[in-house]
Amino acid sequence: MKKPFRIKKNDDFQTVFSKGKSFANRQFIVYLYKKEQNVPFRIGLSVSKKLGNAVVRNRIKRYIRQSFTELKTDIKPGYDFIVIARKPAADMSCAEVKGSLIHVLKLARALQREQSNPLNKN
Repeated sequence: MKKPFRIKKNDDFQTVFSKGKSFANRQFIVYLYKKEQNVPFRIGLSVSKKLGNAVVRNRIKRYIRQSFTELKTDIKPGYDFIVIARKPAADMSCAEVKGSLIHVLKLARALQREQSNPLNKN
């Protein structure tokens, strides 16, 4: 993710936690906060040491970033997202992570148009 799409500062994280809304499934918790401006969305990632060693944590973060990059055109602008990974995310493939994130973003109504889930082969 390029710099305009990242949340790095603790103040930004705390704003999203305190003023935003949370949505969750088994693998992820997503906090989202609507900003006044219609700027591009930003994401912040949190992966606990409880999920595994650095290799596992970095893989999860890489999969989440890749999923958001692929969904970039479908996500409504003007939101800050914080994604917190839960334990089951450590054993997921990239496609499964993307499917799970699509599910949570649908719950949050953060997608502009209906996105098909790559795991559902209907």
